[in-house]
Amino acid sequence: MTGQTLRLILCGNVEKSTHSDENVGVVSVVYVSFDEKKTQEQLEQFQKCNPEKFYMAYEVPMDTDLSRLSHYPSLEIGREDLGI
Repeated sequence: MTGQTLRLILCGNVEKSTHSDENVGVVSVVYVSFDEKKTQEQLEQFQKCNPEKFYMAYEVPMDTDLSRLSHYPSLEIGREDLGI
């Protein structure tokens, strides 16, 4: 698998915490593929069906410490997003 690019779709949204009444930011990996076309189609489907959530597609190399890259899969959820 070395040399292939893995494609991820991440989903970010704000939810009520399961432990309290506070809002929390949740980031989830919702789709993984090596196929660029399928990933793009799935991203469009997610966005169409769930417009209240934020989706982002990433391409990442296999067998790589992603924290050493200048940018890697992440979503920022700020206090204003949480309603705080």
